[in-house]
Amino acid sequence: MLSTYVPILGLFALAAGFAIFSVAAAPLIGPRRYNRAKLDAYECGIEPVDQPLTGGRFPVKYYLTAMLFIVFDIEIVFLYPWAVTNDRLGMVGLVEMVVFIGTVFIAYAYVWRRGGLEWD
Repeated sequence: MLSTYVPILGLFALAAGFAIFSVAAAPLIGPRRYNRAKLDAYECGIEPVDQPLTGGRFPVKYYLTAMLFIVFDIEIVFLYPWAVTNDRLGMVGLVEMVVFIGTVFIAYAYVWRRGGLEWD
């Protein structure tokens, strides 16, 4: 029974080995041409401005948008296993998924009506 997990463990070992090798080899084979521009923090082309030690304040809209993205993204995580096992679940699985999608659609309509998807 344990032999069915050997390919998965092999894949994890291969991925971990590649990650460790990449991190260990990068300083050895990478270029070492440092200058002032490379040592500065990257700010997407915008000149950095002085901010207080506590950092700048982000609008609440930023966090709400991030939470909405996570909520609606998790819906896809639940839809994928259902789509894979749809033929074995039968009518009960179909009804449960329709209720789930209906609930998410109601939440989406509520957020849309309240203006949560408008970025000002």
